[in-house]
Amino acid sequence: MIQHPQDPTDSARPAALREPLPADELEPEATRRVADATESSRASRSWWDRNADEYQSEHGSFLGDDRFVWGPEGLDEAEAGLLGPAEELKGLDVLEIGAGAAQCSRWLAARGARPVALDLSHRQLQHALRIEAETAAGGAPALVQADAGALPFHDGSFDLACSAYGAVPFVSDPVRVFSEVRRVLRPGGRWVFSVTHPIRWAFPDEPGPEGLSISASYFDRTPYVEQDEQGRAVYVEHHRTIGDRVRDVVASGFRLVDLVEPEWPAWNAQEWGGWSPLRGSLIPGTAIFVCERD
Repeated sequence: MIQHPQDPTDSARPAALREPLPADELEPEATRRVADATESSRASRSWWDRNADEYQSEHGSFLGDDRFVWGPEGLDEAEAGLLGPAEELKGLDVLEIGAGAAQCSRWLAARGARPVALDLSHRQLQHALRIEAETAAGGAPALVQADAGALPFHDGSFDLACSAYGAVPFVSDPVRVFSEVRRVLRPGGRWVFSVTHPIRWAFPDEPGPEGLSISASYFDRTPYVEQDEQGRAVYVEHHRTIGDRVRDVVASGFRLVDLVEPEWPAWNAQEWGGWSPLRGSLIPGTAIFVCERD
């Protein structure tokens, strides 16, 4: 069931995975400026509510109804095993943050886990219900609409937590989110999340050759903001360097077990925003952090 907390204030899903606005809407102004937690949350929730239909129509077939994909490269959890061996997932309580239409959670449920799919966007979770109805899949995940930085669960509620491009790129205070994840994990619990690879911030978000020339400083942490004619943010994404991400993980009480940078596979010929076979063969597009709660 979809639950609605009193004050959702964080984010939902992947960054440069964004789609264009409908033709009848004014193109927002792209800029780099400060955006706090409240503004970031408001922009993310409204953006994903507004764009969920187009996003699922465009990318739903790639994501599948019950496939666990870590990013545009197509790295599948069935192959990667970053949460642990698939045969050992049965009976585990798993929290997916920024779940979108809950494709990853359905994959987990099919392997006997007990997943909870959490997202800030009501419309994304409606797509989760739609897919569940269309596929008539058994063992569907529970759906919760909530803030990634204020998880509505008791301490030690889950064995695992995961996020495939969900929430983390869009929050101004990732330590707050990671600390909440640690709180709801049981001792020894694993937290695995994927984000746009930080090096991508130095390059234009273009899939062709024009996207291979450095255009900005990798060390500029100023958020990327798209704003309307009144200056209100309609899309916000926050940049952290690789070092920042590692420090955020450690500051939250986790131990970093692995950092995975998927290579672009030969079978994947699609372009997705700034991701493409051309760029993927030269620079990393995704970073996956594998963390454990001591």
